[in-house]
Amino acid sequence: MSEPIVRNADDIDYEPVGAADGMAKGVLIGEEQDAPNFAIRRFTLEPGATVPEHTNEVEHEQFVLEGEYVVGIGDEEYEVSAGDSLLIPAGVVHWYRNESDEPGAFICAVPNGDDEIQLV
Repeated sequence: MSEPIVRNADDIDYEPVGAADGMAKGVLIGEEQDAPNFAIRRFTLEPGATVPEHTNEVEHEQFVLEGEYVVGIGDEEYEVSAGDSLLIPAGVVHWYRNESDEPGAFICAVPNGDDEIQLV
C-alpha cells in the first residue's frame, strides 16, 4: 500500500519535451512517488509552441490550467482554454499549437507503465 504524499510546486522539475518546440513537462505525482496506478503531469506551452502530430499507446485525460491554444485530435481542431477538459484516446493522432502571446499549461493524467510515443 502506498503512503500519502504532498509535493510543493517548487519541488517539481520541468524538462523540455524532445520533439516539441516550446513544451516542457513536470511529473507532479508518478511512479517515482510510488503512485500505484496513474501519473499526473503538468505541461507548459510557451507562446508559439508547436508539438508535432504523434500517437501514444495510453489514453490521456487533460485539464487546461491557463492560456488558450489549439489541440488537434484525429481530424478535428479544438481551441481550448482554462477550465476545459479533454480525453485523447490511446492510439489517436494528436498535436498542439499555441498561437497566442500568453503561455498555456495543462494537467495530464495517464496510466503508469510504458507509453510508446510515435511521431506521425
